[in-house]
Amino acid sequence: MTELLRFATAGSVDDGKSTLIGRLLYDSKAIFEDQLEAVERTSRSRGDEQVNLALLTDGLRAEREQGITIDVAYRYFATPRRKFIIADTPGHVQYTRNMVTGASTADLALVLIDARKGVLEQSRRHAFIASLLRIPHLVLCVNKMDLVGHDQDVFEAIKAEFREFATRLDVADLTFIPISALHGDNVVDRSPNMPWYEGTSLLHHLEEVHIASDRNLIDCRFPVQYVIRPRSDAFHDYRGYAGTVAGGVFKRGDDVVVLPSGFSSRIRSIDTFDGPVEEAFPPMSVTLTLEDDLDVSRGDMICRPHNRPVAGQDVEAMVCWLDEQAALTPGGKLGIKQTTRSARALVKDLRYRLDVNTLHRDEAATSLTLNEIGRVTLRTTVPLFYDEYRRNRATGSFILVDEHTQHTVGAGMILSAPD
Repeated sequence: MTELLRFATAGSVDDGKSTLIGRLLYDSKAIFEDQLEAVERTSRSRGDEQVNLALLTDGLRAEREQGITIDVAYRYFATPRRKFIIADTPGHVQYTRNMVTGASTADLALVLIDARKGVLEQSRRHAFIASLLRIPHLVLCVNKMDLVGHDQDVFEAIKAEFREFATRLDVADLTFIPISALHGDNVVDRSPNMPWYEGTSLLHHLEEVHIASDRNLIDCRFPVQYVIRPRSDAFHDYRGYAGTVAGGVFKRGDDVVVLPSGFSSRIRSIDTFDGPVEEAFPPMSVTLTLEDDLDVSRGDMICRPHNRPVAGQDVEAMVCWLDEQAALTPGGKLGIKQTTRSARALVKDLRYRLDVNTLHRDEAATSLTLNEIGRVTLRTTVPLFYDEYRRNRATGSFILVDEHTQHTVGAGMILSAPD
């Protein structure tokens, strides 16, 4: 099975994110002829000197008119070595929430920097958000190297400045690549214009970066999404629990416990669309059957008896606020969805608001407004089964929902149980 890599692109306005993705799609032969023809026609009508590959991703009319990315654009392509899902996220500060949602499931973050401008405030903000979201791999692409004469000193200066900033972040794997998205230098193929660069092209790095070990294969976590009880007489005694493995490796015959009941059993079978398998691991979607007939429902968690998540109603988390209409304030009541479990939550305390540009903590803050990030204490109506976000992104994340409109108003990353 071909491995899937999800990656998100970010950067300041006009750093060339959409052009880079267009170049990746174009040079890897991942676009259809009619798509290319449409882009060529639009480029000519706009008076562009050459084919504007950014038009392959800037799909909204407002984006094309302004020449900027507003929404998160998802694109799919594949090479013989790997499949890719790209989330092209906006660069503007007012669209921080779009970057958070677009990058929340990414295995890798790709931050672009204009070689002429160097490390900007947005560059630091996007790198911090990638770090906050625990994206394991960060690639810094120094773009538009053709406009600085492919100068190695410019690249090395940007690399040194960003590396110094990155020491304050929690970034496990940091890679620097000098590119020209417009001309394709070091995007799909190595460029003869920068013989001093000894690394690989961007596509080669995306194909080879090791992501299998990024997922938590130690802590077995299976949030039950749906209980399967076929009505057919042939399967009248079948009772399966469907969901996506959120952590660890489940094997047929393993002893398991179901939360919150605490009842224990053993895995009888692991079923998939293609038939039974002997083991399941993230991010496989499977149906587990147990040897005992237990009361299990949506929102329950199947795990190992001696390795359980935290079960608690008090949660300490970093929250990115996504709502334009109202602010997050202590005392507010919201819906919360974490794995397959839903509850109501009370905002007990706002510890501090974080300035994502300076990393300063404002402990006097009384609210979070659109795009702001802060440390929050929540109390839920029923226990949640969670791990710290740094240990397991699947069980350590949640969304907050306005109970009246049902709009998602916040995205959270669990730090721990409150002191």
